[in-house]
Amino acid sequence: MMNLFFLLIALFFGSTASYATPHYVGEQVCKSCHLKEHKQWQGSHHDLAMQEANKKTVLGDFNNAKFTKLGVTSSFFRRDGRFMVNTDGADNSLQDFEISYTFGVYPLQQYMVKFPQGKIQVLDIAWDSRTKEQGGQHWFSLHPNESIKADDVLHWTGPNLNWNYMCADCHSTNLKKNYNAATQTYNTQWDEINVSCEACHGPASAHLDWTKASENTKHKGFTIDLSSATQNHWQINGQTHKPELLSDPAAGKQKIELCAKCHSRRSQLDDDFVPGDNFRDHYLPSLLTDALYYPDGKIKDEVYVYGSFVQSKMYQAGVTCSDCHNPHSLERKATGDKVCAQCHLETNYASSKHHFHQQDSEGASCIACHMPAKTYMGVDERNDHSFRIPRPDLAEQLDMPDACTNCHKDKKSPWAADAIKKWLGKSPQGHQKFGAALQALDKQDEQALNLAYGVLLDEAPSIAKASVLGYLGEYPSRQTLMTALQMLRSKDADMRRQALVALQSFPLQHTVAQIFPLLNDPVKSVRQEVARTLVAVPSGAMEKQQADLLAKVIEEYRQSLLFSADRPESQVALAQLYSQQGQGEKAEAAFKQALVLQPKFIPIYINYADFLQQNHREKEAFKLLKRGLKVTDDAVIYHALGLWYVRHQDKAKGMEKLQQAAQKDLDNARFQYVYAVALGEKQPKQAIAILEASLQRHSGHIETLGALASYYHQLGDEFNASRYQKKAQAMMQYTPAK
Repeated sequence: MMNLFFLLIALFFGSTASYATPHYVGEQVCKSCHLKEHKQWQGSHHDLAMQEANKKTVLGDFNNAKFTKLGVTSSFFRRDGRFMVNTDGADNSLQDFEISYTFGVYPLQQYMVKFPQGKIQVLDIAWDSRTKEQGGQHWFSLHPNESIKADDVLHWTGPNLNWNYMCADCHSTNLKKNYNAATQTYNTQWDEINVSCEACHGPASAHLDWTKASENTKHKGFTIDLSSATQNHWQINGQTHKPELLSDPAAGKQKIELCAKCHSRRSQLDDDFVPGDNFRDHYLPSLLTDALYYPDGKIKDEVYVYGSFVQSKMYQAGVTCSDCHNPHSLERKATGDKVCAQCHLETNYASSKHHFHQQDSEGASCIACHMPAKTYMGVDERNDHSFRIPRPDLAEQLDMPDACTNCHKDKKSPWAADAIKKWLGKSPQGHQKFGAALQALDKQDEQALNLAYGVLLDEAPSIAKASVLGYLGEYPSRQTLMTALQMLRSKDADMRRQALVALQSFPLQHTVAQIFPLLNDPVKSVRQEVARTLVAVPSGAMEKQQADLLAKVIEEYRQSLLFSADRPESQVALAQLYSQQGQGEKAEAAFKQALVLQPKFIPIYINYADFLQQNHREKEAFKLLKRGLKVTDDAVIYHALGLWYVRHQDKAKGMEKLQQAAQKDLDNARFQYVYAVALGEKQPKQAIAILEASLQRHSGHIETLGALASYYHQLGDEFNASRYQKKAQAMMQYTPAK
């Protein structure tokens, strides 16, 4: 009876109310006709993504339980039917807080507290909801080995555990953050508290109209077609015994990007995404950076699947998330390796002829070898979805773990590499050729440019090519300029965006004509990179139509920054944008707001000090850098302060700060170079010693090579001067492998 009631209400409003765009109707309406799918969804991680805290939803022990970490004891208890925690608050003192919401269910559950101004924070003490046999049923810290005080971004009252920005978009349906930068308040709203039907299928009001309309409506009234008719169809080729996709591989990409909205490491540009939209019109996906991935693309930090999966041959072949996972229950479509056997013949792969292990042994698992897991948030094992061939032969070379020694913990990677070589008669060949290139580029190795071109000319995954492409700006030459300009025409949006990143290292007069057409790029994340690149072009240098178009895209970029104005990095970007537009007062207000939001965010001090110096406010810049040094004691600020002293003719103090920066960060080739140059005027031999040591870590750093050539020439050592000069010249050129 209740289901019929909801359906009648929905049909009534669908026929009488007037909406400019489709709107959300709620999962109870969907349940009326789709009971089977609704039952599968109930109890899933999507259904339980976020809930109001009550006796049914709270799993943790609130019976006066205690948890102590580094001298701070938190207490979990009940008061008048409410769930409470006594823990360290924003001033480091113990206070009582009411739990308003739960977050997730398994293998851990987190708890959320409402604060003034609409802010909601997530406790970093979580409940291990696994069984006792699995090691669970206790409180634990998400940062067990760190002493985190209230001024730290990782403190539970701080910005990195803020629900409104960090978590909300992926745990509720049709969420609108509604941050007011002027009042620094949130009015965050949702249509459904959890991840409900319409989070994936899109607003259903037009679908309800379709149910009573006689004409054929596109996608049955939805914004995306996720019907069973569009599911992938696979068959096993009788000759190759390998799976073949009978449907269009491109058709699945839209469905994957739908999942990527939440199952990816990305930045958010707005909260206007509707299922069926281009993912990159609303989000900026992370690439294969050293902080997130190992050089060969294996998961390091939490990356939430998408960036791994798009590296895989499965993605290239047309495999989608729903080939392996039930999209409603989220469970695998079969247990263990049986999910792989949907497409891969067990007679070929579940055999010691393939895996060289004893049959039915733990090491014979497809998942253990090709999807090794890593534990995040203390207890949450997540599988790598790049489906790579184990390459222990590369593990030590690229300084990364390998799948074999995940199981054989008493062995080292060379042992595993030798074993595989004996089995196969050779080392395996995977798709990880880009690993050596990314490592070399990150370390500024002398082979970096050759390796980078090897990836760009290879059949590497697009995400790897895009990751490599952004580095070309560090090797400015005619060749890298032409390569980046050519990549502006790539069909891949990430490639076009990274080409723009590389081109920012070149004089604008050489690139502006080729960049300008991308103001009309169909993808928002690309257009915004164009805006960042061209904002400094004076409007007087363009025709009115061109100036109007640039202004439009710059405003689109500004709105995205305002959307995330609750973050210091966005405020710094806003300040830089306003500064380039000649709006000094707005720029300074944004810098000051960034300092309020996160006083330990180092880029604020560097960029704000540059702004002040550009406006001839040298003393204020000096005070700001000194303030930053007290707050962070970071090498970057020592370096900036050293340069300030040098510019103001206090070479002794400048040398002192530059030396401190170089000693604090030995791995920063730029800091070593600048300190050496500062010494080199009077002490060229000491400068050479510093540069030679730095070159051991960064053999391809062009400035270091050039400085060494100069100082050896100064000392009359023409042999070494010529040697380093040739190396520097070679670094600027790509030499194809013979």
